[in-house]
Amino acid sequence: MVIRSLTLGLTAALLAACAVGPDFTRPTVATPERFAQAATSEGVAQTPTPAADGTFWLGFNDPQLTSLVEAALSANHDLRIALANYDRANALLRGSKFDYFPTLTASGQASNNRASADQQPGVSRNDRDSDSYSAQVDATWELDLFGRIRRNVEANRADAAATAADLQAAQVAIVGEVSRTYLELRGLQERLRVARENADNQRETLQLVEARYNAGRDSEFDTARARAQLESTSARIPALEALIATDMHRLAVLSGRTPDALLAELTPPKPLPTLPAGIDPGAPGDLLRRRPDVAAAEQRLHSATARIGVATADLFPRFTLGGLIGSQAIDSSNLFERSSETRLVALGIDWSFLDIGRVRARIKAADAEAEGELARYQQAVLLALEDTENALVSFDRTREEDSHLERAASDSARAAQLARVRFEAGATSLLEVLDAERTRLQAEDAFADGRTRSATSAVALFKALAGGWPQTLPVREKVAGR
Repeated sequence: MVIRSLTLGLTAALLAACAVGPDFTRPTVATPERFAQAATSEGVAQTPTPAADGTFWLGFNDPQLTSLVEAALSANHDLRIALANYDRANALLRGSKFDYFPTLTASGQASNNRASADQQPGVSRNDRDSDSYSAQVDATWELDLFGRIRRNVEANRADAAATAADLQAAQVAIVGEVSRTYLELRGLQERLRVARENADNQRETLQLVEARYNAGRDSEFDTARARAQLESTSARIPALEALIATDMHRLAVLSGRTPDALLAELTPPKPLPTLPAGIDPGAPGDLLRRRPDVAAAEQRLHSATARIGVATADLFPRFTLGGLIGSQAIDSSNLFERSSETRLVALGIDWSFLDIGRVRARIKAADAEAEGELARYQQAVLLALEDTENALVSFDRTREEDSHLERAASDSARAAQLARVRFEAGATSLLEVLDAERTRLQAEDAFADGRTRSATSAVALFKALAGGWPQTLPVREKVAGR
């Protein structure tokens, strides 16, 4: 009757209990109605595009890029690390939930004890022997009257949500890096083609000048000048080849393979994929709900807020209900007889009021941690907005730059062709031909480099918008390569 009454009273107290410490509320952050650079960008789509959902790399219509992205999402080791952190946080969350319930343990013991002759004088050796057998089940249960356990579970749940957001942020980073590196590779291959083509043209010019010199029509000075220009152009080729090999190695490692694994597959050059006509950034408020880095910062603020409650709960007594039921006997055959039964019910109180200084110091530390996480969250919001504004203006201006560079490359190629015709007809000097060929090389290389920067700026904008990657967690076996 006493035990039943005690249990009912404690149950009622638990139901009426409250969790101490502040409740988490999402901080209010003032954001503009629209992005400033989106308002001035002529090329931005006026209707929503699939920029912020789905798989953005499919929009480039490049099967090889798609294959590389999928391989990276399946086997990248950074993603495996992020997934392991997520699993660890979930395991800690599951462990903390067990604090809601009693902790049960079972034990058993069989012993033989012999007393010394001094302890039992006059007793024979065999009679000094005694046996003992016991078996028991113990239960302890912390009564969460002031919410210490609930706040701890709340904090661990927020930590798990933060690591889930970290995993999505890792996906964003990996997909963005694979796409950027692949587009950079194709751009470098185009620049290498331009350098080799210009070197071939300049080689023909040198051969023409040498023939004219041998015929006594040009000087050795003209021959040396033409050869110097050819050598300068040829020097670009090994530098570009090195950069190309570096990008191939990076793509292989990003997809979880050895650096040389993709050399044969990626060596054949391909043109840069077609860029999207426009990318709708949506509203800044929508962006903040998509960005995993902002979500992770918010969840870490939530966790820090809950841990204030964990520390505050130490200001109040901690009640523990304990119980034991078992059996003890000196003969194993009597171990579970009714006469051998033992039991214990106890209510423990642990209160740290005498150590109030340390408790309040821990609360102060928890408050400071939450304040720091709030600042990190606000900083994450500002950085996300800055990242997107920068990506928008870069995407818009690089496309405008491309149009000028394309005309410059076309006109310089035409000028170089006309200069050579005029030189062969004797209407102009070699200096004009060399200058036109040098200008052509610079313009065509700048156009190829500009197109590459336009492509990578599109990737940067997709990355800033946190779109185009799985919004659900990857399958463990797939990510782990099992």
